[in-house]
Amino acid sequence: QVQLVESGGGLVRAGDSLRLSCAASGRTFSSYAMGWFRQAPGKERELVAASNWSGESTYVVDSVAGRFTISREYAKNTVYLQMNSLIPEDTAVYYCAAVDPRLRGYDSRWTPRHRDMYDYWGQGTQVTVSS
Repeated sequence: QVQLVESGGGLVRAGDSLRLSCAASGRTFSSYAMGWFRQAPGKERELVAASNWSGESTYVVDSVAGRFTISREYAKNTVYLQMNSLIPEDTAVYYCAAVDPRLRGYDSRWTPRHRDMYDYWGQGTQVTVSS
């Protein structure tokens, strides 16, 4: 079992930056693929960024490309989402997610991009961007 706890959300102005953190505990963090998702009111939960277990393969969706970056710090069992040049459309609850690729039949290069591919979720952290 893996427990995920997000932090770092808040209320900011357009153009500001935030860094979200997701602290993982439980089983070996380094073997898990990780993702960041967000869900705005009335909308489905959508992928923002994903990383394979080593961090060598990462993916961000087009709407945040060039502004958001996913990274991992293994010594702290933490994955980050650095968000720059925030816009009001980025307002949402942001969730961290994890999956062991071996349990899904994938190798270490797997960078899952859909919410159904993840097995563990955090409780979410609210990000609100004012115009």
